[in-house]
Amino acid sequence: MRPEPLTPVHDTLVRDHTIYACVMGSRAFGLATDGSDTDRRGVFLAPTPLFWRFDKPPTHVEGPREEQFSWELERFCELALRANPNILECLHSPLVEQVDDTGRELLALREAFLSRRAHETFTRYALGQRKKLEADVRVHGAPRWKHAMHLLRLLASARDLLRTGRLTIDVGERRESLLEVKRGEVSWPEVESRMTRLASEADEALGRSPLPAEPDRGRVEDFLIRTRRASALQPGPYDEGVQGVVGTRSVGQR
Repeated sequence: MRPEPLTPVHDTLVRDHTIYACVMGSRAFGLATDGSDTDRRGVFLAPTPLFWRFDKPPTHVEGPREEQFSWELERFCELALRANPNILECLHSPLVEQVDDTGRELLALREAFLSRRAHETFTRYALGQRKKLEADVRVHGAPRWKHAMHLLRLLASARDLLRTGRLTIDVGERRESLLEVKRGEVSWPEVESRMTRLASEADEALGRSPLPAEPDRGRVEDFLIRTRRASALQPGPYDEGVQGVVGTRSVGQR
């Protein structure tokens, strides 16, 4: 899905209503080098009155800063409950740039999003990326080594999540071995072998994983409802039209 084109309203949503913002990509993974970009991700809470209009607030917004992408809270939670790898990693970034009370509640729910569904979603994503790398080898004689590095990182992250029940973002002591892959210092057959081994170890970990079979959807939904209700009670520029419609008569009256 393509991001919404940025408008002044979207800019305001991200600028004034972000509840959580972090740095992702190589900097969060502990794989940054001198030329690495700073990828920023965030979650904004669209004021509840915006949902009372025909035109709903966007589910996601790109910008306004370079390399910045944000999701509306409900969309973010939906994707996290589906064990979307990018969303789950965003929730566990060690580089938090901004967080308010609602954002802290969201972070406190991190374990509620985790489940054995991660095995399917991480594996499916990894398989798709591996096929692209294999196509590069057939066409160009070599893969995109940076992508190969990140695929190895993702596979190790999925395996460790299934083994421990915790999602760890920073690669730690694996940094140098992964950067060797990025620099093309490891042969493609060796990289393939590592990928296959990590995928097999993730499969083995699934059967005895401490993760629950399903995420705690009820707990997350309760948080979302409470947050929407609290937002509806806050005065703001978005509800002026609503006050004119319902302020002087009961709902249901004609």
